[in-house]
Amino acid sequence: MGKRRKARECALQIMFQLEFTSDDLSPVLKDYWARQKVPAETREYSEWLVRGIWEHRAEIDRVIQQASRHWRLERMATVDRNILRIAVFEMLYEKNLAPSIIMDEAIEIAKKYSGQEAANFVNGILDGVNRRLQNPPPPDEG
Repeated sequence: MGKRRKARECALQIMFQLEFTSDDLSPVLKDYWARQKVPAETREYSEWLVRGIWEHRAEIDRVIQQASRHWRLERMATVDRNILRIAVFEMLYEKNLAPSIIMDEAIEIAKKYSGQEAANFVNGILDGVNRRLQNPPPPDEG
């Protein structure tokens, strides 16, 4: 498994935990890393993801919601919602990766942690996000 894949999986586990704990990242991160031994590069990328998602959560959730008109964010499975957050954050802020790579990674993680049906769901939402990012609608249609 590549370092970035492992970093995304760590980020998913941290984001999942944050759904049920507190709004304070520090103790969650400290506790998680006390139990996980990974290379520094993996930890750094994972923390960059988590901190970035945490900071830009409202924007990321808005982008996901715009692409998933028939699914309210709070009704999505927790794992799926956080896989989408990771991928959308990368699509918005990781300029060194093509959206297709980000989407493929998210789909593989969804298969592993949530199943084939979730992978199809994640693929559909991320495809919509990618289309909107490549061709944004006029401001009045947002």
